[in-house]
Amino acid sequence: MTAPIDPFAPAVELAAAIRRKEVSPVEVADCHLRRMDELDPRLNAFCHRADDEVRKAAADAADAVVRAASPDDLPPFHGVPIPVKDFLNVAGWPTTYGSAGADRAPAAASDPVVRRFADAGFVLLGKTTTSEFGALPFTESEALGITRSPWDPQRTPGGSSSGAGVAVAAGMAPLAHAEDGGGSIRIPASCTGLVGLKPTRGLIAGATVAVEGLAGSGVITRAVADTAAALDVLTRHDPAAWWSPPTPGASLAAAAAKEAPAGLRIGMLTDSPVAGIVVDPACTAAVDLTLRTLESAGHLITGARLPLPSADELVGTFTTMWNAAAAGIPLADPDRVEPHNRALRAAARSTDSWSYVEAVTRAQHFSRRIVEGFVASFDLLVTPTMACLPPPVGAWRAGTEDDPSAALRNSYPMGVFTSLFNVTGQPAITVPVHHDLASGLPVGVQIVAAPWREDLLLQVARLLEQALPWAHRRPPLSRPSLS
Repeated sequence: MTAPIDPFAPAVELAAAIRRKEVSPVEVADCHLRRMDELDPRLNAFCHRADDEVRKAAADAADAVVRAASPDDLPPFHGVPIPVKDFLNVAGWPTTYGSAGADRAPAAASDPVVRRFADAGFVLLGKTTTSEFGALPFTESEALGITRSPWDPQRTPGGSSSGAGVAVAAGMAPLAHAEDGGGSIRIPASCTGLVGLKPTRGLIAGATVAVEGLAGSGVITRAVADTAAALDVLTRHDPAAWWSPPTPGASLAAAAAKEAPAGLRIGMLTDSPVAGIVVDPACTAAVDLTLRTLESAGHLITGARLPLPSADELVGTFTTMWNAAAAGIPLADPDRVEPHNRALRAAARSTDSWSYVEAVTRAQHFSRRIVEGFVASFDLLVTPTMACLPPPVGAWRAGTEDDPSAALRNSYPMGVFTSLFNVTGQPAITVPVHHDLASGLPVGVQIVAAPWREDLLLQVARLLEQALPWAHRRPPLSRPSLS
Protein backbone atom coordinates (compact mmCIF):
# COMPACT_ATOMS: atom_id res chain seq x y z
CA MET A 1 0.00 0.00 0.00
CA THR A 2 1.40 3.40 -0.97
CA ALA A 3 1.67 6.30 1.43
CA PRO A 4 -1.24 8.74 1.67
CA ILE A 5 -0.87 11.84 -0.48
CA ASP A 6 -0.79 15.20 1.22
CA PRO A 7 -2.33 17.67 -1.29
CA PHE A 8 -0.27 20.42 0.32
CA ALA A 9 3.06 18.62 -0.12
CA PRO A 10 5.72 20.63 -1.98
CA ALA A 11 6.23 19.65 -5.60
CA VAL A 12 9.86 18.63 -5.09
CA GLU A 13 8.77 16.23 -2.33
CA LEU A 14 6.05 14.75 -4.53
CA ALA A 15 8.57 14.26 -7.34
CA ALA A 16 10.97 12.50 -4.96
CA ALA A 17 8.20 10.23 -3.66
CA ILE A 18 7.26 9.30 -7.23
CA ARG A 19 10.89 8.45 -8.07
CA ARG A 20 11.08 6.28 -4.94
CA LYS A 21 7.83 4.54 -6.01
CA GLU A 22 6.16 5.52 -2.76
CA VAL A 23 3.28 7.08 -4.70
CA SER A 24 2.10 6.74 -8.28
CA PRO A 25 1.56 9.69 -10.65
CA VAL A 26 -1.97 8.33 -11.12
CA GLU A 27 -2.66 8.59 -7.39
CA VAL A 28 -1.23 12.10 -7.29
CA ALA A 29 -3.36 13.22 -10.24
CA ASP A 30 -6.48 11.62 -8.79
CA CYS A 31 -5.87 13.34 -5.44
CA HIS A 32 -5.78 16.78 -7.04
CA LEU A 33 -8.66 16.08 -9.45
CA ARG A 34 -10.83 15.06 -6.50
CA ARG A 35 -9.97 18.27 -4.67
CA MET A 36 -10.86 20.22 -7.79
CA ASP A 37 -14.25 18.47 -7.79
CA GLU A 38 -14.75 19.33 -4.11
CA LEU A 39 -13.47 22.88 -3.95
CA ASP A 40 -13.53 24.52 -7.35
CA PRO A 41 -17.31 25.02 -7.59
CA ARG A 42 -16.90 27.49 -4.69
CA LEU A 43 -13.59 29.04 -5.74
CA ASN A 44 -13.50 28.99 -9.56
CA ALA A 45 -9.77 28.50 -10.06
CA PHE A 46 -10.00 26.36 -13.21
CA CYS A 47 -11.49 27.42 -16.54
CA HIS A 48 -10.54 24.33 -18.57
CA ARG A 49 -10.42 20.75 -17.36
CA ALA A 50 -9.38 17.75 -19.41
CA ASP A 51 -9.53 15.03 -16.76
CA ASP A 52 -9.31 12.11 -19.18
CA GLU A 53 -6.15 13.57 -20.71
CA VAL A 54 -4.73 14.21 -17.25
CA ARG A 55 -5.35 10.61 -16.19
CA LYS A 56 -3.87 9.28 -19.44
CA ALA A 57 -0.72 11.42 -18.99
CA ALA A 58 -0.45 10.29 -15.37
CA ALA A 59 -0.80 6.64 -16.39
CA ASP A 60 1.94 7.10 -18.99
CA ALA A 61 4.13 8.70 -16.32
CA ALA A 62 3.49 5.76 -14.00
CA ASP A 63 4.52 3.32 -16.76
CA ALA A 64 7.71 5.32 -17.31
CA VAL A 65 8.59 4.97 -13.61
CA VAL A 66 8.31 1.20 -13.92
CA ARG A 67 10.40 1.10 -17.09
CA ALA A 68 13.15 3.45 -15.87
CA ALA A 69 16.44 1.68 -15.23
CA SER A 70 17.23 4.26 -12.54
CA PRO A 71 15.26 7.06 -10.85
CA ASP A 72 17.94 9.41 -12.17
CA ASP A 73 16.70 8.67 -15.68
CA LEU A 74 13.41 10.45 -14.95
CA PRO A 75 13.02 14.22 -15.47
CA PRO A 76 13.00 16.37 -12.33
CA PHE A 77 9.22 16.78 -11.92
CA HIS A 78 8.15 13.46 -13.40
CA GLY A 79 4.47 12.83 -12.72
CA VAL A 80 3.83 16.07 -10.78
CA PRO A 81 0.67 17.96 -11.84
CA ILE A 82 0.79 21.62 -12.85
CA PRO A 83 -1.97 23.85 -14.23
CA VAL A 84 -1.27 26.50 -16.88
CA LYS A 85 -2.64 30.05 -16.75
CA ASP A 86 -5.11 30.62 -19.57
CA PHE A 87 -2.68 32.92 -21.34
CA LEU A 88 -0.42 30.28 -22.89
CA ASN A 89 -1.31 27.88 -25.65
CA VAL A 90 -1.51 24.19 -24.80
CA ALA A 91 -1.89 22.02 -27.89
CA GLY A 92 -5.48 20.81 -28.21
CA TRP A 93 -6.87 23.15 -25.54
CA PRO A 94 -8.54 26.54 -26.08
CA THR A 95 -6.90 29.77 -24.91
CA THR A 96 -9.38 32.47 -23.82
CA TYR A 97 -7.12 35.12 -22.24
CA GLY A 98 -10.09 35.54 -19.89
CA SER A 99 -12.19 37.09 -22.66
CA ALA A 100 -15.65 36.25 -23.97
CA GLY A 101 -14.45 37.64 -27.29
CA ALA A 102 -11.62 35.12 -27.70
CA ASP A 103 -11.44 32.46 -30.36
CA ARG A 104 -12.17 29.15 -28.59
CA ALA A 105 -10.54 26.97 -31.25
CA PRO A 106 -8.04 24.44 -29.79
CA ALA A 107 -4.43 25.60 -30.02
CA ALA A 108 -2.38 23.90 -32.72
CA ALA A 109 0.86 23.92 -30.73
CA SER A 110 2.03 24.55 -27.19
CA ASP A 111 3.92 27.65 -26.07
CA PRO A 112 7.66 27.15 -25.46
CA VAL A 113 7.12 27.58 -21.70
CA VAL A 114 4.52 24.81 -21.73
CA ARG A 115 6.90 22.57 -23.65
CA ARG A 116 9.54 23.11 -20.98
CA PHE A 117 7.06 22.01 -18.33
CA ALA A 118 6.30 18.88 -20.33
CA ASP A 119 9.99 18.14 -20.88
CA ALA A 120 10.51 18.40 -17.11
CA GLY A 121 7.97 15.60 -16.60
CA PHE A 122 5.03 17.68 -15.38
CA VAL A 123 1.50 16.43 -16.02
CA LEU A 124 -0.56 19.35 -17.34
CA LEU A 125 -3.55 19.58 -14.98
CA GLY A 126 -5.81 22.06 -16.78
CA LYS A 127 -6.02 25.82 -17.23
CA THR A 128 -6.50 28.43 -14.53
CA THR A 129 -8.60 31.57 -14.56
CA THR A 130 -7.33 35.06 -15.31
CA SER A 131 -8.82 38.50 -15.67
CA GLU A 132 -9.53 39.52 -19.25
CA PHE A 133 -6.15 40.06 -20.94
CA GLY A 134 -4.58 40.17 -17.47
CA ALA A 135 -5.44 43.85 -17.25
CA LEU A 136 -6.70 43.86 -13.64
CA PRO A 137 -5.66 42.11 -10.40
CA PHE A 138 -9.23 40.78 -10.01
CA THR A 139 -10.69 37.88 -11.99
CA GLU A 140 -14.35 38.77 -12.33
CA SER A 141 -14.87 38.40 -16.04
CA GLU A 142 -17.87 37.82 -18.25
CA ALA A 143 -16.08 34.85 -19.76
CA LEU A 144 -14.78 33.06 -16.66
CA GLY A 145 -16.84 34.38 -13.74
CA ILE A 146 -15.61 35.38 -10.28
CA THR A 147 -12.56 33.70 -8.74
CA ARG A 148 -12.68 33.84 -4.94
CA SER A 149 -10.11 33.60 -2.17
CA PRO A 150 -10.02 30.39 -0.12
CA TRP A 151 -9.16 32.60 2.88
CA ASP A 152 -12.40 34.58 2.53
CA PRO A 153 -14.72 34.02 -0.46
CA GLN A 154 -15.87 37.64 -0.23
CA ARG A 155 -12.30 38.77 -1.02
CA THR A 156 -10.39 38.66 -4.27
CA PRO A 157 -7.41 36.29 -4.45
CA GLY A 158 -5.61 38.92 -6.53
CA GLY A 159 -4.57 38.53 -10.12
CA SER A 160 -4.29 38.37 -12.89
CA SER A 161 -2.98 34.86 -12.12
CA SER A 162 -5.98 34.45 -9.86
CA GLY A 163 -6.75 30.81 -10.48
CA ALA A 164 -3.10 29.88 -10.14
CA GLY A 165 -2.91 31.28 -6.61
CA VAL A 166 -6.22 29.74 -5.55
CA ALA A 167 -5.34 26.32 -6.99
CA VAL A 168 -2.13 26.13 -4.97
CA ALA A 169 -3.49 27.72 -1.78
CA ALA A 170 -6.46 25.34 -1.71
CA GLY A 171 -4.39 22.23 -2.39
CA MET A 172 -5.83 21.65 -5.86
CA ALA A 173 -2.32 21.78 -7.33
CA PRO A 174 1.17 21.53 -5.80
CA LEU A 175 2.34 24.56 -7.82
CA ALA A 176 1.01 26.52 -10.78
CA HIS A 177 2.23 28.37 -13.84
CA ALA A 178 1.62 32.12 -13.66
CA GLU A 179 2.52 35.28 -15.59
CA ASP A 180 3.47 38.73 -14.33
CA GLY A 181 3.22 42.00 -16.26
CA GLY A 182 2.51 44.38 -13.38
CA GLY A 183 2.43 42.07 -10.38
CA SER A 184 0.31 39.19 -11.62
CA ILE A 185 2.48 36.54 -9.96
CA ARG A 186 3.30 38.46 -6.78
CA ILE A 187 -0.15 39.95 -6.09
CA PRO A 188 -2.09 36.64 -6.05
CA ALA A 189 0.74 34.95 -4.16
CA SER A 190 0.50 37.63 -1.49
CA CYS A 191 -3.30 37.48 -1.36
CA THR A 192 -3.32 33.69 -0.96
CA GLY A 193 -0.32 33.20 1.36
CA LEU A 194 2.15 31.79 -1.17
CA VAL A 195 5.56 32.34 -2.77
CA GLY A 196 5.74 34.12 -6.11
CA LEU A 197 8.87 35.21 -7.99
CA LYS A 198 8.92 37.49 -11.03
CA PRO A 199 12.20 36.73 -12.80
CA THR A 200 14.60 39.19 -14.40
CA ARG A 201 13.26 40.45 -17.72
CA GLY A 202 14.19 37.97 -20.45
CA LEU A 203 15.36 35.18 -18.16
CA ILE A 204 12.44 32.96 -19.20
CA ALA A 205 11.79 33.14 -22.93
CA GLY A 206 8.24 32.73 -24.20
CA ALA A 207 6.95 32.75 -27.75
CA THR A 208 7.31 36.56 -27.94
CA VAL A 209 8.63 39.49 -25.92
CA ALA A 210 5.36 40.46 -24.22
CA VAL A 211 4.44 44.09 -23.51
CA GLU A 212 7.92 45.51 -24.16
CA GLY A 213 9.32 42.90 -21.77
CA LEU A 214 7.10 43.92 -18.85
CA ALA A 215 5.46 40.49 -18.80
CA GLY A 216 6.86 36.99 -18.41
CA SER A 217 6.22 33.56 -16.97
CA GLY A 218 6.99 32.01 -13.62
CA VAL A 219 5.29 29.92 -10.96
CA ILE A 220 3.33 30.28 -7.74
CA THR A 221 4.31 27.80 -5.02
CA ARG A 222 4.09 27.10 -1.29
CA ALA A 223 7.81 26.56 -0.83
CA VAL A 224 10.95 28.44 -1.87
CA ALA A 225 12.56 25.15 -2.94
CA ASP A 226 9.72 24.56 -5.42
CA THR A 227 10.17 28.02 -6.92
CA ALA A 228 13.91 27.50 -7.34
CA ALA A 229 13.57 24.04 -8.89
CA ALA A 230 10.85 25.23 -11.29
CA LEU A 231 13.04 28.14 -12.39
CA ASP A 232 15.80 25.68 -13.24
CA VAL A 233 13.34 24.08 -15.67
CA LEU A 234 12.07 27.35 -17.15
CA THR A 235 15.40 29.12 -17.64
CA ARG A 236 16.57 26.71 -20.34
CA HIS A 237 17.94 28.57 -23.36
CA ASP A 238 15.59 28.85 -26.33
CA PRO A 239 17.67 28.84 -29.54
CA ALA A 240 14.75 30.24 -31.55
CA ALA A 241 14.55 33.37 -29.38
CA TRP A 242 17.22 36.03 -29.83
CA TRP A 243 16.26 37.48 -26.44
CA SER A 244 16.85 34.20 -24.60
CA PRO A 245 20.03 34.19 -22.49
CA PRO A 246 22.21 31.09 -22.25
CA THR A 247 21.06 28.44 -19.82
CA PRO A 248 22.44 29.47 -16.40
CA GLY A 249 25.59 27.61 -15.52
CA ALA A 250 24.58 27.17 -11.88
CA SER A 251 21.41 25.60 -10.54
CA LEU A 252 19.08 27.98 -8.73
CA ALA A 253 17.81 25.07 -6.63
CA ALA A 254 21.38 24.47 -5.44
CA ALA A 255 21.89 28.20 -4.85
CA ALA A 256 18.67 28.42 -2.83
CA ALA A 257 19.90 25.70 -0.48
CA LYS A 258 22.95 27.78 0.45
CA GLU A 259 23.12 30.53 3.04
CA ALA A 260 22.98 34.09 1.77
CA PRO A 261 26.26 36.02 1.84
CA ALA A 262 26.91 37.74 5.15
CA GLY A 263 26.23 41.43 5.67
CA LEU A 264 23.89 42.13 2.77
CA ARG A 265 22.83 45.78 2.40
CA ILE A 266 19.04 45.83 2.81
CA GLY A 267 17.03 48.88 1.79
CA MET A 268 13.35 49.54 2.30
CA LEU A 269 10.56 51.36 0.50
CA THR A 270 7.29 51.67 2.44
CA ASP A 271 5.84 54.89 1.01
CA SER A 272 3.75 54.41 -2.11
CA PRO A 273 5.58 55.44 -5.31
CA VAL A 274 2.27 57.01 -6.37
CA ALA A 275 1.08 59.90 -4.20
CA GLY A 276 -2.26 59.62 -2.48
CA ILE A 277 -2.18 55.86 -1.86
CA VAL A 278 -2.16 55.09 1.86
CA VAL A 279 -0.31 51.90 2.79
CA ASP A 280 -2.26 49.63 5.14
CA PRO A 281 -0.55 49.14 8.53
CA ALA A 282 -0.66 45.36 8.07
CA CYS A 283 1.49 45.74 4.94
CA THR A 284 4.09 47.93 6.68
CA ALA A 285 4.04 45.47 9.59
CA ALA A 286 5.14 42.76 7.16
CA VAL A 287 8.09 44.94 6.12
CA ASP A 288 9.03 45.71 9.73
CA LEU A 289 8.95 42.01 10.64
CA THR A 290 11.10 41.15 7.63
CA LEU A 291 13.68 43.84 8.37
CA ARG A 292 13.97 42.80 12.02
CA THR A 293 14.46 39.19 10.98
CA LEU A 294 17.14 40.04 8.42
CA GLU A 295 18.92 42.38 10.80
CA SER A 296 19.00 39.68 13.49
CA ALA A 297 20.58 37.38 10.89
CA GLY A 298 23.47 39.83 10.49
CA HIS A 299 22.37 41.86 7.49
CA LEU A 300 22.65 45.63 7.34
CA ILE A 301 19.58 47.87 7.08
CA THR A 302 20.32 51.05 5.16
CA GLY A 303 18.31 54.25 4.88
CA ALA A 304 19.37 54.96 1.29
CA ARG A 305 16.53 55.77 -1.10
CA LEU A 306 15.76 54.77 -4.67
CA PRO A 307 16.01 57.54 -7.30
CA LEU A 308 12.38 57.22 -8.38
CA PRO A 309 10.77 59.29 -11.15
CA SER A 310 7.77 61.45 -10.38
CA ALA A 311 4.49 59.64 -9.87
CA ASP A 312 3.04 61.25 -13.01
CA GLU A 313 6.00 60.09 -15.10
CA LEU A 314 5.85 56.58 -13.67
CA VAL A 315 2.09 56.14 -14.10
CA GLY A 316 1.97 57.82 -17.50
CA THR A 317 4.82 55.74 -18.91
CA PHE A 318 3.52 52.43 -17.54
CA THR A 319 -0.06 52.99 -18.67
CA THR A 320 0.98 54.00 -22.19
CA MET A 321 2.58 50.58 -22.58
CA TRP A 322 -0.09 48.76 -20.54
CA ASN A 323 -2.92 50.15 -22.68
CA ALA A 324 -1.53 48.18 -25.62
CA ALA A 325 -0.87 44.98 -23.67
CA ALA A 326 -3.66 43.06 -25.43
CA ALA A 327 -2.45 43.96 -28.92
CA GLY A 328 -1.92 40.80 -30.95
CA ILE A 329 -4.34 38.63 -28.97
CA PRO A 330 -6.62 36.92 -31.50
CA LEU A 331 -10.30 37.73 -31.02
CA ALA A 332 -13.31 36.12 -32.65
CA ASP A 333 -15.71 38.84 -31.45
CA PRO A 334 -14.09 42.16 -30.40
CA ASP A 335 -17.52 43.51 -29.46
CA ARG A 336 -17.55 41.15 -26.46
CA VAL A 337 -14.44 42.71 -24.89
CA GLU A 338 -15.29 44.15 -21.47
CA PRO A 339 -15.80 47.92 -21.09
CA HIS A 340 -12.61 48.63 -19.10
CA ASN A 341 -10.51 46.85 -21.72
CA ARG A 342 -12.33 48.61 -24.53
CA ALA A 343 -11.30 51.85 -22.79
CA LEU A 344 -7.66 50.72 -22.67
CA ARG A 345 -7.77 49.70 -26.33
CA ALA A 346 -9.27 53.06 -27.29
CA ALA A 347 -6.56 54.89 -25.33
CA ALA A 348 -3.87 52.82 -27.08
CA ARG A 349 -5.33 53.55 -30.50
CA SER A 350 -5.42 57.27 -29.75
CA THR A 351 -1.67 57.26 -28.98
CA ASP A 352 0.46 57.85 -32.08
CA SER A 353 3.48 55.64 -32.68
CA TRP A 354 5.92 58.47 -31.96
CA SER A 355 4.42 59.05 -28.50
CA TYR A 356 4.40 55.34 -27.77
CA VAL A 357 8.09 54.96 -28.61
CA GLU A 358 8.86 58.07 -26.56
CA ALA A 359 7.17 56.37 -23.57
CA VAL A 360 9.17 53.17 -24.10
CA THR A 361 12.41 55.15 -24.34
CA ARG A 362 11.50 57.16 -21.25
CA ALA A 363 10.89 53.91 -19.36
CA GLN A 364 14.29 52.63 -20.40
CA HIS A 365 16.02 55.80 -19.23
CA PHE A 366 14.45 55.93 -15.81
CA SER A 367 14.84 52.17 -15.43
CA ARG A 368 18.56 52.56 -15.94
CA ARG A 369 18.63 55.39 -13.40
CA ILE A 370 16.73 53.33 -10.83
CA VAL A 371 18.84 50.20 -11.30
CA GLU A 372 22.11 52.17 -11.15
CA GLY A 373 20.96 53.74 -7.88
CA PHE A 374 19.82 50.37 -6.59
CA VAL A 375 23.13 48.64 -7.27
CA ALA A 376 25.07 51.50 -5.69
CA SER A 377 22.99 51.45 -2.49
CA PHE A 378 21.50 48.00 -1.94
CA ASP A 379 21.90 44.30 -2.39
CA LEU A 380 18.20 43.84 -1.72
CA LEU A 381 15.19 46.10 -1.27
CA VAL A 382 12.19 45.23 0.92
CA THR A 383 8.75 46.70 0.17
CA PRO A 384 5.14 45.75 0.87
CA THR A 385 3.89 43.49 -1.89
CA MET A 386 0.63 45.44 -1.93
CA ALA A 387 -0.41 48.71 -0.31
CA CYS A 388 -3.65 47.11 0.91
CA LEU A 389 -5.11 43.89 2.19
CA PRO A 390 -6.91 41.78 -0.43
CA PRO A 391 -9.94 43.91 -1.39
CA PRO A 392 -13.53 42.70 -1.45
CA VAL A 393 -14.83 41.08 -4.60
CA GLY A 394 -16.11 43.82 -6.91
CA ALA A 395 -13.99 46.62 -5.41
CA TRP A 396 -12.58 47.42 -8.85
CA ARG A 397 -16.03 48.41 -10.18
CA ALA A 398 -16.46 51.69 -8.27
CA GLY A 399 -17.15 54.48 -10.76
CA THR A 400 -16.78 52.28 -13.84
CA GLU A 401 -20.36 52.92 -14.95
CA ASP A 402 -19.38 56.51 -15.75
CA ASP A 403 -15.70 55.91 -16.55
CA PRO A 404 -14.62 52.34 -17.44
CA SER A 405 -10.95 53.29 -17.08
CA ALA A 406 -11.58 53.75 -13.34
CA ALA A 407 -11.15 49.97 -13.06
CA LEU A 408 -7.39 50.30 -13.51
CA ARG A 409 -7.12 53.26 -11.13
CA ASN A 410 -9.08 51.34 -8.50
CA SER A 411 -6.44 48.62 -8.77
CA TYR A 412 -3.45 50.88 -8.08
CA PRO A 413 -3.18 50.02 -4.35
CA MET A 414 -2.68 46.37 -5.29
CA GLY A 415 0.00 46.95 -7.92
CA VAL A 416 1.77 50.16 -6.97
CA PHE A 417 4.82 48.41 -5.49
CA THR A 418 4.99 45.47 -7.90
CA SER A 419 4.58 47.25 -11.25
CA LEU A 420 7.62 49.47 -10.64
CA PHE A 421 9.89 46.44 -10.98
CA ASN A 422 8.18 45.21 -14.13
CA VAL A 423 9.30 48.52 -15.63
CA THR A 424 12.88 48.18 -14.35
CA GLY A 425 13.01 44.47 -15.23
CA GLN A 426 14.46 43.49 -11.85
CA PRO A 427 13.67 40.15 -10.20
CA ALA A 428 11.30 40.34 -7.25
CA ILE A 429 9.80 37.75 -4.94
CA THR A 430 6.90 37.85 -2.49
CA VAL A 431 6.86 35.62 0.58
CA PRO A 432 3.98 35.31 3.10
CA VAL A 433 5.80 36.37 6.24
CA HIS A 434 2.82 37.97 8.00
CA HIS A 435 -0.75 37.02 8.88
CA ASP A 436 -3.16 39.80 9.81
CA LEU A 437 -5.09 38.65 12.88
CA ALA A 438 -7.88 41.21 12.50
CA SER A 439 -8.86 40.08 9.01
CA GLY A 440 -7.47 36.55 9.08
CA LEU A 441 -5.70 37.23 5.79
CA PRO A 442 -2.11 36.53 4.70
CA VAL A 443 0.18 39.46 3.96
CA GLY A 444 3.21 39.18 1.71
CA VAL A 445 6.39 41.20 1.61
CA GLN A 446 8.26 41.91 -1.62
CA ILE A 447 12.04 41.55 -1.91
CA VAL A 448 13.81 42.97 -4.96
CA ALA A 449 17.32 42.27 -6.24
CA ALA A 450 19.57 43.56 -8.99
CA PRO A 451 19.06 41.99 -12.44
CA TRP A 452 20.08 38.32 -12.67
CA ARG A 453 20.35 37.92 -8.88
CA GLU A 454 17.54 35.43 -8.41
CA ASP A 455 20.02 33.46 -6.32
CA LEU A 456 20.08 36.16 -3.63
CA LEU A 457 16.29 36.44 -3.63
CA LEU A 458 15.91 32.71 -3.14
CA GLN A 459 18.54 32.52 -0.41
CA VAL A 460 16.97 35.32 1.60
CA ALA A 461 13.46 33.98 0.97
CA ARG A 462 14.60 30.61 2.35
CA LEU A 463 16.07 32.35 5.40
CA LEU A 464 12.66 33.96 6.03
CA GLU A 465 10.86 30.66 5.38
CA GLN A 466 12.92 29.07 8.15
CA ALA A 467 12.67 31.99 10.57
CA LEU A 468 8.99 32.83 9.93
CA PRO A 469 7.49 29.54 8.69
CA TRP A 470 4.22 29.65 6.78
CA ALA A 471 3.75 26.11 5.46
CA HIS A 472 1.40 25.20 8.32
CA ARG A 473 -1.17 27.88 7.44
CA ARG A 474 -4.26 26.58 5.62
CA PRO A 475 -7.13 28.65 4.20
CA PRO A 476 -10.52 27.97 5.83
CA LEU A 477 -12.04 26.79 2.54
CA SER A 478 -9.36 24.14 1.98
CA ARG A 479 -9.23 21.96 5.05
CA PRO A 480 -6.37 19.46 4.61
CA SER A 481 -7.64 16.00 3.72
CA LEU A 482 -5.22 13.15 3.19
CA SER A 483 -6.29 10.82 0.40
